[in-house]
Amino acid sequence: MTKKQAIQLFQERKVRTIWDDQEEKWYFCVADVVEVLTDSTNPTDYIKKMRKRDPMLAEGWGQIVTPLVVQTAGGKQKTNFATIEGIFRIIQSLPSPKAEPFKQWMAQVASQRIDQMQDPELSIDQAIIDYKRLGYSDAWINQRIKSIEVRKELTDEWKRTGVKEGLEYASLTDIITREWSGFTTKQYKHFKGLKKENLRDNMTNLEIAFNILAEASATELSKQRDPRGFRQQAQVAKDGGSVAKAARNQLESQLGHSVISPAKASDYLLPEKDQEEQ
Repeated sequence: MTKKQAIQLFQERKVRTIWDDQEEKWYFCVADVVEVLTDSTNPTDYIKKMRKRDPMLAEGWGQIVTPLVVQTAGGKQKTNFATIEGIFRIIQSLPSPKAEPFKQWMAQVASQRIDQMQDPELSIDQAIIDYKRLGYSDAWINQRIKSIEVRKELTDEWKRTGVKEGLEYASLTDIITREWSGFTTKQYKHFKGLKKENLRDNMTNLEIAFNILAEASATELSKQRDPRGFRQQAQVAKDGGSVAKAARNQLESQLGHSVISPAKASDYLLPEKDQEEQ
């Protein structure tokens, strides 16, 4: 299975999803769906009780859910996902007024993915809409979209030079991030008080700018040096990060303070009520 993890938004709530390129199917995180539909603070416990209430659901649970490896606050872990059909069966056991709107939303997600496969620009358009809905500024969104483009070019370069997806990609990302920011990705998230949240979605404009510079520099250095495999790319990653580190040090000497901020999105995004008043 070639899997691509993504976050989808249902009524401003995040649902982890995975797209399977081979099957051309979406998989939805069961715990996230249950949390969204029931507002439960402990979806794992709710699922256990739900299965006890519905013996038929419990009996077919192994066929309904598929354990997939995803990145979590505690590292990579196996988490239960289900296809649209599987989620429909689970929803039957959830007494929620959101059930029908959620079914419609899942159908829309599936339809959008088919459209985006035909026209990749639609993926960017949807990302812009989602970020605007969450309250991010236009300037931040422009930076974030650019960072996605730069990241894609970097991972394409890693793939071309024989780096393996997964652990090696994560390790190279850590090298770049640590070199320019002083933190590994995990340390950076801890510094900002993040758990499940995406680090880049919680960077300030300046943090994103330096991360873009680091990854773009690593890409160009790789194209010039043509390294082979993880070991050689590790040095390229360090050198790319050092370019952004030098720029960061120069700016901080002028500002008199660090540009690495403990602020996360929830600290600077306007509450939904305030957004509506503007």
